[in-house]
Amino acid sequence: MKILITGANGFVGNTVWRRFEGQPGISAVGSVRTLEVSRKNEKWISVGDLADSADWSILLAGVDVVVHTAARVHVLNEVTSDPLAEFRRVNVDGTMRLARQAAAFGVKRFIFVSSIKVHGESTVEGRPFHSDDVPSPSDPYGVSKLEAENALRELALSSGMELVIVRPPLVYGPGVKANFAAMMRWLSRGVPLPLGAIKNRRSLVALDNLVDLLVVCVQHPAASGQIFLVSDGEDVSTTQLLRYMGVALGCKTRLIPLPAALLEWGAALVGKREVARRLCGSLQVDIEKTCTTLQWRPPISLAVGLKKAARDFS
Repeated sequence: MKILITGANGFVGNTVWRRFEGQPGISAVGSVRTLEVSRKNEKWISVGDLADSADWSILLAGVDVVVHTAARVHVLNEVTSDPLAEFRRVNVDGTMRLARQAAAFGVKRFIFVSSIKVHGESTVEGRPFHSDDVPSPSDPYGVSKLEAENALRELALSSGMELVIVRPPLVYGPGVKANFAAMMRWLSRGVPLPLGAIKNRRSLVALDNLVDLLVVCVQHPAASGQIFLVSDGEDVSTTQLLRYMGVALGCKTRLIPLPAALLEWGAALVGKREVARRLCGSLQVDIEKTCTTLQWRPPISLAVGLKKAARDFS
């Protein structure tokens, strides 16, 4: 079996690549954006920017499955004047350029790493997102992922290429960046955080758990045509997460029990409303369908996932 992994040097793509590299009966090839990166690995090939008129023929010949992890990801400090147009250019147009060429080359299965943001930004506690919920994205990134999903489904129907969609929530693990890395940095430095009284519930997914599911989706016959949500299966509050993270880092957590309402009010005054909303709000996903359909369970726990992230961070 020949597998193409896009974004093979990325946070998710690189771990997918390493899971397949050298496996008996598997020929894995990876795509990356720049030539400089591709020179580091002879099985990685530079295709340039996803949104450009890339010719994937050099990679797709003989490929059975595409695992598409490359994307323009969520940007907290956006500098583009039209974020939605830029997300569409990469995540919709670039994805469909690859998918159409994949279908033309007879690729059997296309696995698309989407996002839980297709569903929205928050849930009511005890009412998690399900894969068959009506999508309701609220930011340009989520909108672009949903549009890509819809276009891929149309292509799958017309071409016969099997489609599998995976929607992960926040992914953490070795090499994680953005807010998750910032929280680890604050904790390791002993910075007091006003997050000691947050009673939300959030689903996360360890990088190893997400990649394990993607590997299962490559060959499992029941994955075809399905949408899967994924998580560690252990929902936690922000306060709990920070305490667990402190244990993983081996440092004392200094959490001030500031009421969530007061925290959100103060954050709004300094233009950080969205940050506070993510820290205080709930976002839960139901993975029962994923586990039942694929006979799958997350192979590592939240505690183990945090330890792996902490070892890489330190």
